[in-house]
Amino acid sequence: MAVLHSNGFCFAAVAFNHLPSVSHGAGTVKASFSPFSSPLVPRLSLQRQAVPGNNGSPETKENSLVVCFGEMLIDFVPTTNGLSLAEAPAFKKAPGGAPANVAVGIARLGGSSAFIGKVGADEFGYMLADILKENNVNNEGMRFDPGARTALAFVTLRKDGEREFMFYRNPSADMLLQESELDFDLIRKAKIFHYGSISLITEPCKSAHLAAAKAAKDAGVIVSYDPNLRLPLWKSADSAREGILSIWNTADIIKMSEEEISFLTKGEDPYDDAVVRKFYHPNLKLLLVTEGPDGCRYYTKDFSGRVKGLKVEAVDTTGAGDAFVAGILSQLAADLSLLQEEDRLRDALKFANACGALTVMERGAIPALPSKEAATNAMLKLVA
Repeated sequence: MAVLHSNGFCFAAVAFNHLPSVSHGAGTVKASFSPFSSPLVPRLSLQRQAVPGNNGSPETKENSLVVCFGEMLIDFVPTTNGLSLAEAPAFKKAPGGAPANVAVGIARLGGSSAFIGKVGADEFGYMLADILKENNVNNEGMRFDPGARTALAFVTLRKDGEREFMFYRNPSADMLLQESELDFDLIRKAKIFHYGSISLITEPCKSAHLAAAKAAKDAGVIVSYDPNLRLPLWKSADSAREGILSIWNTADIIKMSEEEISFLTKGEDPYDDAVVRKFYHPNLKLLLVTEGPDGCRYYTKDFSGRVKGLKVEAVDTTGAGDAFVAGILSQLAADLSLLQEEDRLRDALKFANACGALTVMERGAIPALPSKEAATNAMLKLVA
């Protein structure tokens, strides 16, 4: 992680004035710096007020809790679109990582969420823990590794707002989460347990992921899966396909992108329903295919269809899919009967599409995630 100590990047200094405490298993880890206060992550007035629990984390509403498992990291996004990483004059630092984005997205929409994952026992790691707390996400399942750094991702934004990634994780702390460090009580309390595929790439995190998913299934928790393909992190394309599909039949809800369908089928048409239906396994409750600004498609045992998207000018597509997932999971956590009622499911997907659209209008993932009020207003415009 030489980039953390490089003189090649200069970031603004941060004033720290008190020590944060972060839950770490049976004990508490104290950092030598204070909660990070940044203009990139404004303190929002959320619809649901946090109630301090015994460990200082917001108490979760168990009947609607969504627990998100996986990576949390720092995204460095160029301040100018359409340039390579080498050409970019500056980068905006933003918290990210798909499962963490979903957790914050749900909380910002007024829902109940928690995050389980590992970061470095470093300034970035404690900053990320504090950001979760600021956004009313239960972070008691976070762990801190003193021997590995928090992961970094440098993101190139092309002129169309699409992204290319360069990762610094050799290994990063998120890859080192162990089964023994999991908060199984928190997992079993969830209504929905959500994860991606990046945590399947290396051990020991892979075993932790599989153990967490098994605990959720055994407890009757709804399991949600977003493959979130990041091909540069896998050893090869074949290992990525194998890893992503290895847990496919475990999930109750799966969200895919057009690109992921093409990748997993080695080039088949992602707009062909017959191709998409290959991914529908017998125990699946909902399969979603996102189409960017064009909206999404949905498939259940009883019905299927398309919900149009909201056209906006894209500044940065980082986190758009995560915002969509947060939007739909926040609705399902409140009422799983949406899965049986097509009209209500379509309304929930309109809301999720609005969440995704609003997120691409700002740089960075977590800073751009919308409030419930903003997403509702955008959805109403879509309907009108």
